[in-house]
Amino acid sequence: MTDPSGDPAGERADAVRNRARLLEAAAWLVAERGAEHVTMHEVAQVAGVGKGTLFRRFGDRNGLLLALLDDVEGEFYDLYTSGPPPLGPGVPARDRLTAFGCALIDRVADATDLGPALGRQIPVERRRTTHYGRAFRHHVQSLLREADVVGDHALLAHALLSFVDLETLDQLRHEERVTTVRLRRTWADLVRRVTDADAGPGRRVR
Repeated sequence: MTDPSGDPAGERADAVRNRARLLEAAAWLVAERGAEHVTMHEVAQVAGVGKGTLFRRFGDRNGLLLALLDDVEGEFYDLYTSGPPPLGPGVPARDRLTAFGCALIDRVADATDLGPALGRQIPVERRRTTHYGRAFRHHVQSLLREADVVGDHALLAHALLSFVDLETLDQLRHEERVTTVRLRRTWADLVRRVTDADAGPGRRVR
């Protein structure tokens, strides 16, 4: 006999399946048409889910894109926290910091990377307060401490990340015509100067 009251566990399972189906549909549409052209109506249609379900789950288009961005950034997070060196552990902090910024530069230059594509569609103030936006800052702060940089690690992290910020890189690449090679080289030089690689122990960053 069917329980007319409904099964909370079953409802939760349905919610999980619906979320996965919606994110899969959104990712497919973004890859096929570009994030700027994706609408909530199309995502619901491709996923075979009512539009009301989509809005209840994600709130609005930004909420949907943020959820999709979280999935995409989760893969990158695993790479820089526990993946192979030099992006992951196993090399000096200065080398990991250099690799981290270069990876961000390469991702912005890669037209197939969904992370930057989604990020361009989300208001910057919402994007920077996501889990992975905060994780970027925490990671850079940790590497600065590990590299024995003396100073305000939180503000130094903000200063460094401002160079590899999505909006900054887009402007430099498209308006200033700065090449990826030049951006990578400049980031490596910036890291070297901030970490003061040639200084003796205890010397302060100027």
